[in-house]
Amino acid sequence: MFVLTDTIVAIATPPGEGAIGIIRLSGADAIVIANSIFPAKDLSAQATHTLHFGKIVANGQIIDEVVMSLYKGPKSYTGENIVEISCHGSGYILQQIVSLCVQQGARMARPGEFTLRAFLNGKLDLAQAEAVADLIASQSASAHKAAIHTLRGGFSHDLARMRDDLVQFSALIELELDFAEEDVEFADRTKFYALINEITRATQQLVNSFRLGNVIKNGVSVAIVGKPNAGKSTLLNALLNEERAIVSDIAGTTRDTIEETLNIQGILFRLIDTAGIREHSVDVIELKGIERSKEAMNKADVVVYLFDSTQFTDGNSQSAANGTQLMEDETMTLLQQSGVQYIAVGNKADVLSADERQNLQQQIPGALLISAKDNDNVHQLKEALYNLVAEGSIQQEGTIVTNARHFAALQEVLNCLYDIKAGLDNNIPGDLISLDIRRCLHYLGEITGQVTTEDKLDYIFSKFCIGK
Repeated sequence: MFVLTDTIVAIATPPGEGAIGIIRLSGADAIVIANSIFPAKDLSAQATHTLHFGKIVANGQIIDEVVMSLYKGPKSYTGENIVEISCHGSGYILQQIVSLCVQQGARMARPGEFTLRAFLNGKLDLAQAEAVADLIASQSASAHKAAIHTLRGGFSHDLARMRDDLVQFSALIELELDFAEEDVEFADRTKFYALINEITRATQQLVNSFRLGNVIKNGVSVAIVGKPNAGKSTLLNALLNEERAIVSDIAGTTRDTIEETLNIQGILFRLIDTAGIREHSVDVIELKGIERSKEAMNKADVVVYLFDSTQFTDGNSQSAANGTQLMEDETMTLLQQSGVQYIAVGNKADVLSADERQNLQQQIPGALLISAKDNDNVHQLKEALYNLVAEGSIQQEGTIVTNARHFAALQEVLNCLYDIKAGLDNNIPGDLISLDIRRCLHYLGEITGQVTTEDKLDYIFSKFCIGK
């Protein structure tokens, strides 16, 4: 059960030593509790949104010199009285101050309880509250931009406009039911039909944005696969601009997967360097590495299939046959069957002549030719990865849906809109259309928290960090 009458306390900064640590108090008795351990000033007599320097004292002993930040409700993050204590970042000091607050009547906060109180007190709607967690977790410019847009109410404003228009027409349709015997029509069906088309278009756009939003929020896993000595580890190092993986001419040097992250134009790519895949090996450890490579390939969002382009030179009498063999080998077959997006990349292309490059691209259409060792054309691979997942739309303005819960609710909204439109097409009675509108309003309300349950709120806020 949600209790808003007590006062909660938590450390709001990450664990470990730091220059500054912050402890947050929120609730009706936040100022009283802070006063009991801060004799320098009577905080209750001070103006809201002010800072106060002094000492935390317990049993006549000084715990630390601190700065008290005072926010009196309702003009605060939670809508309640808040005191934030900025002290030195010693874990011992932080725990001592929290213990003093608990002794004076505060309760340890649960994960996300400060933001939960902000929602329950009407300071944020549910979509904005969830954006707080997304903002804290953002690791790229695009994730930050999407979270800020939602936190500032951009997404909620879009939904509110849809809701207001639907409520207006729903009221008119229900008014018609009260005058059914007079056979009057208050809701202009032509205007309503145009409105439903417009809301459907806007909702479909939000639903479609989730593919990009999921990429922005969670990043993209990219498995670099290929045969031994194709240059996978060299390519990983070239993409990262650092010597992250061991490189040698010995086949099977990479025995296990290596993971690193790369930010390309605001999107995080989780690069996975895998062991070389070959059909015949007697090395038990290498076989285990090959097995993990195939697992990584099957779980990846995108696969970079790297091959040695020198196998297809004019000096190689089997060049054409090798090209066919590449497109039909076990790994390529697995990629094509799995439906995973992949990019074929020919490495060591620095030794190829112009004619050889042209012939190779004819044998393997769409293949990128690079030299990982010389960092030649590696930027083209980065561009290809970005375009494959973002499709050039990362800079789009407006709302990008990043939350799976919002996506599921919007799909239900879309289904309701289709039902409303079908009802208008078939001239069904107004009371049935009204029911479909109410269903649509219900799912819109689920996103912003106008329709919710305690169990759902517990689940959502349990994923927050303590202190927020």
